[in-house]
Amino acid sequence: MMRDDLPWALVVVFVPFSLVSIGGGPSVFAGIQHQVVDIRQWMSSSEFVGLFAISRAAPGPGSMLSTLVGWHMWGFSGAVIATLAFFLPSSVLCYGVVRVWNRYRGRPWHTAMEQGLAPVGNGLVAAGVISILGISGGGVVSWIIAFGAAGLLALRPKLHPMILFVIGAAVFVGTRIVMP
Repeated sequence: MMRDDLPWALVVVFVPFSLVSIGGGPSVFAGIQHQVVDIRQWMSSSEFVGLFAISRAAPGPGSMLSTLVGWHMWGFSGAVIATLAFFLPSSVLCYGVVRVWNRYRGRPWHTAMEQGLAPVGNGLVAAGVISILGISGGGVVSWIIAFGAAGLLALRPKLHPMILFVIGAAVFVGTRIVMP
């Protein structure tokens, strides 16, 4: 059994998420939060939300959350281990699957599988959103802002994300001023 006080515990947490991240990194945010906050208690909910916010605001993939968790726990070596544990297994798996997958493009089972996995990925991403909103401490306002941003993106998919950040921040600050 691996001890949680060793950086290699990150491998035990992140490799399985790497291999099941259907829909990309955001599809496993709920699971990561559950592991690092609830089960392993490596950090508090507020620390996790802070790292999540940094990972979403920083350039690069939002799934750099794994790197930040590793950094938070064990510094540079933890960041490297967590990054490799999260990105390497799925990259190797994707490379192998794509080589086989493209051979069968256009076949009925291929199309059915693609269409069947799309809702799974969407559901996993939605679970991540619900998990983050649940522990963020923003209350009803954060849920309204999140669903409002999703609605705006559904109507205007090419809308720049910075506009949503500014609108969301303004609404959040405005409600805090009006209802302290």
